[in-house]
Amino acid sequence: MQSTRQEILEYLQRRGGATVKELGRHLGLTSTGIRQHLTLLEKESLIKAREERGKVGRPALVYALSEKAEALFPKRYDVLANFLLEEILSGWGNQQAQQVLRRVAKRVADPYQERVVAKDMPQRVEGVAAIMREQGLLADWERQGDEFLLNEYTCPYAVVARQHSSICCMEVEFVRLLTGGEVKLTHSLLRGERACTYRVRPDQAS
Repeated sequence: MQSTRQEILEYLQRRGGATVKELGRHLGLTSTGIRQHLTLLEKESLIKAREERGKVGRPALVYALSEKAEALFPKRYDVLANFLLEEILSGWGNQQAQQVLRRVAKRVADPYQERVVAKDMPQRVEGVAAIMREQGLLADWERQGDEFLLNEYTCPYAVVARQHSSICCMEVEFVRLLTGGEVKLTHSLLRGERACTYRVRPDQAS
């Protein structure tokens, strides 16, 4: 990103919001120059503007970061997740940790159940692939006879999975809950393969 626009984002992050005049003073630029940069940042959905009324005069536009811009700044969710998993494993062991992860998978899957309920297996598998893509992942699926292969080419938990592969059971459970089938992880990005591939078969018990 162009350095001036990066400076604007950092200033807004520190201050919580700023007017064109405030940004101009901080960066030593004219109001016209600042507005040009703000226009570009708005087109990228990185900032949002709100009117703020002062004691006198017309309301001023105050610019602040959008949720999309917040994601540009470093987050340490992976570090936190690794620490939490280590505590669970040390306190309860691997079997209990996997039970916890499966319960988490249910929480993640529950909001999507209405989208796949009462649909047949191909529609459910396609639905899960679509949900993965909505989450920013690269995913597709294919049919092979009576079973389906759901390919996930990007890992949502890559940093955590490299340290704690047990987290993979959470994604397997997520797929199982939404497809209603028997699910097995047959290929894995962790093993250097091209995708995490979930083989989905109709649940014989049902």
